[in-house]
Amino acid sequence: MASYGNRFWKKTPFLKLLIPLMLGIIVQWHLQLYANTWLIILAVGITGLCSFFFIPVLTRFHLSTFSGISTGTTFLSFGALLVIQNDIRNNGQWLGAVYKDKDAIIATLDEPPVEKTKSNKANASVSFLIREGKINPAEGKIIIYFKKDSAGQQFSYGSQVIFKKSLQEIKNSGNPGGFDYKRYSLFQGITHQVFLKPGEFEIIPGKKENWLKKLIFTSREKVLTILRQNISGEKELGLAEALLIGYKDDLDQSLVQSYTNTGVVHIIAISGLHLGLIYWLLVQLLKPLRRNRKTRWLSPVLIIAGLWSFSLLAGAQPSVLRSALMFSCIVLGESFTRKTTIYNTMAVSAFILLCYNPFWLWDVGFQLSYAAVLSIIIFMRPIYNWFNIKNKILDFVWKLNAVTLAAQILTIPLGIYHFHQFPTSFILTNFLAVPLSSIILFGEILLCIVSLIPAVAALAGKILTSLIWLMNTYVERIELIPFSLWDGLQLSITQAILLLFFTAGISYWLMERSTNGLKIGIVSLLLFTAERTVSFIAAEKQQKIIVYNVPQKKAIDFIDGRNYLFIGDSGLLANDFARNFHLKPSRVLYRIKGADTLNDFLGYKNYISYKKRYILLLDETISFTPQVNKPIIDLVVISKNPKLYIAKLAGSLDIKQVVFDGSVPAWKTKYWKKDCDSLRIPWHDVSIKGAFVMNLN
Repeated sequence: MASYGNRFWKKTPFLKLLIPLMLGIIVQWHLQLYANTWLIILAVGITGLCSFFFIPVLTRFHLSTFSGISTGTTFLSFGALLVIQNDIRNNGQWLGAVYKDKDAIIATLDEPPVEKTKSNKANASVSFLIREGKINPAEGKIIIYFKKDSAGQQFSYGSQVIFKKSLQEIKNSGNPGGFDYKRYSLFQGITHQVFLKPGEFEIIPGKKENWLKKLIFTSREKVLTILRQNISGEKELGLAEALLIGYKDDLDQSLVQSYTNTGVVHIIAISGLHLGLIYWLLVQLLKPLRRNRKTRWLSPVLIIAGLWSFSLLAGAQPSVLRSALMFSCIVLGESFTRKTTIYNTMAVSAFILLCYNPFWLWDVGFQLSYAAVLSIIIFMRPIYNWFNIKNKILDFVWKLNAVTLAAQILTIPLGIYHFHQFPTSFILTNFLAVPLSSIILFGEILLCIVSLIPAVAALAGKILTSLIWLMNTYVERIELIPFSLWDGLQLSITQAILLLFFTAGISYWLMERSTNGLKIGIVSLLLFTAERTVSFIAAEKQQKIIVYNVPQKKAIDFIDGRNYLFIGDSGLLANDFARNFHLKPSRVLYRIKGADTLNDFLGYKNYISYKKRYILLLDETISFTPQVNKPIIDLVVISKNPKLYIAKLAGSLDIKQVVFDGSVPAWKTKYWKKDCDSLRIPWHDVSIKGAFVMNLN
């Protein structure tokens, strides 16, 4: 075991640098220490490393542990400094630090506007602020929503606009278990947003363009034109666009959900699967070059060029660039040395990517890509060897399924942690969808090549339309199979890590017959079981009231143990997207399911008694008579737009807490809040502070 471990670390030197780099990134993000602190730690680490050049070789061997500590310290601090450098909030000219409400803003569109239901949306970079006639430089990215009108067609990539409307800081909904959109945007440098109507902005003559970005957008538009001319059917066209270049604006949302529920959503997202197919195709096409010594060097050059060309064509999205770099490192590793291992090559690519953007460490695509590739490297061959199939076609089909099975082993814990579900039918779906999507991808590339010949392009388009229809239909039918999706799963980050350790330990034991691997697996499983048991016991005892932040809707959950009773707008329950986005994450987090009634729950019109708490729900105008002995109301939830005065309400009731839900107009809460403050009644506005959670035990 020890000798194997030593050999592994010798062959993967970059892994010893990557681990402390990742730890430094995580520590700095959570602790937010000053840069000077990390500079001192970096200096100590570098000093320790440099000191090794002045001591005898034999002494260096005895002090190898100290050398490892110095290396780890150096790259730990380096990772932390990367976070500080890439956090836009640490920039002295950051928009959030220098902007004032009355400033005029000059911004440049970073992309062509995307059409939404009521607006055109585009990311933009702020370059200047105009204050009292003076132009001041500023840095930062914002999201601009242009209200739909005829002038909307004037916008394109590089367009510059000037406006004076106040920016709004990007915030989370604040609902329990909800997606951290604020952090997601911050990791992209985006911190504010604004909605502009006609007359609230002006377009500045001239454009501010980057030639490479312009080339990418122009190429994408040409490819989209080819696909739209030759592929019919809305679902088929939307999937074709997503599959080839990652364009998702035309995707049917119900179809995306079907692909997600059956475990093949990776087909839609341009990622390692697509780059792997392109890599395989290029390797097959360039085999003749590798046979000749004089042209052997040309093969890796052309493969890397092909990978990056496809990545740029696909919009140079982070997930594509990550995969392109990973495969480029693999190509270079195979070309220049045979001493390294694939693990070291992957560590190199991850190290480079995190140096470029340390926040990719939190990116789901980054995590799943490396987990999937590692899983395939480790488990594909042992799984493939389960069966010895002599028929070449059946053997090829089994090999594809072996790859699919192998990829799932390390990605399952991460998938459950992020998406709270596990598609039990993934084997059935991948059996047809993976090879079929590969054929479709190559077919789309061929379609672009023959697009100059209309008759051939039309024929290729009809064939592709039929193949995509077949794949979509197959996926949708698989989704209808009972129990094809295990939904509502909740894993904490600790439980996900323990599952990964369990998988790694047991796998190492099975493949290397290592008792240490077995011990790691068993201990991880016991710890996982213990923590999960504790979380379930806590869920059985919980008693809560949650007033959700849902725009223009009333939504309240009363929770008793593992059950909840919902009171709110019925239209919210009929809207799958709104329900899944605003309510479902909380219910998954607390492990609760719907019930018709709860213990100790009594309700009459607007009045509710629950667990010795008294709640008043006000969504309509009600008259209250002043009383000397005022009844206690633990919680008043105000919804919609009732005509009421807090002072009169307080004259009739002894109010302990007021909550304004997401359906209350902002202008009206402004006055009610003032009344609450004057009467010293605590208030909570879910639109600003996020969901209100009252723990009853």
